[in-house]
Amino acid sequence: MKYFSYFILAILSCNIAVAKSVYVTDNMKFTLRSGESSTHKIIRMLGTGTKLSLLGVDKDTGYSHVQTSSGVAGYIPTRFTLNKPIGRWYLDKANKQVETLKAENVKIKTTLTDLQQNNSSAVSSNTNLTQERDQLRLDLTELQQTASNAIQLQRQRNELQERVVNVERELQQIKRAKQALEDSTSQDWFLYGGILSFLGILFGLLIPKISWHRKSQGNWDTF
Repeated sequence: MKYFSYFILAILSCNIAVAKSVYVTDNMKFTLRSGESSTHKIIRMLGTGTKLSLLGVDKDTGYSHVQTSSGVAGYIPTRFTLNKPIGRWYLDKANKQVETLKAENVKIKTTLTDLQQNNSSAVSSNTNLTQERDQLRLDLTELQQTASNAIQLQRQRNELQERVVNVERELQQIKRAKQALEDSTSQDWFLYGGILSFLGILFGLLIPKISWHRKSQGNWDTF
């Protein structure tokens, strides 16, 4: 472990022309100072895993010139920096990602629940619409049947009206025939009455003559 630390310090002790990223080590707070000593003013406290831009390294003083992501520049002991984040930083990052995934999972579950509820509502609405459609079809069938019956009733009514008209015509003809028959019967009776009257008159005239003739014959028979 000791040789590993020396190896890390040897790597960090060289001056770097291009800025690269380094990370604060250990699980504690470190001071970012205005100069390359512990007596300089503290600018900011840096937590474990804080990402810094490396501006330069002074192997004589053992300090690195760094800059935070917000643009604050200062100095920190080189031994407190690493080229890669420490395991705890990865763990914290992983935990944050897990929390993010959990939150997204909750949102997904909520969305899924809403979709299921909407699906249930859609299924219920579809069922209601299907029932309403079937009822409308039944009503339409009944209406068509009623219309057909109405047409049939209209046809029957027209036929009955035509039959009534025909019967009325026949009745008028029968009435006229009856009236003609009655008139003919009256004329016949009048004629018969005239004939009977004539016969009565004729008999009235003939009977006295017949009686007289018989008497005359009787008188002649007496002689």
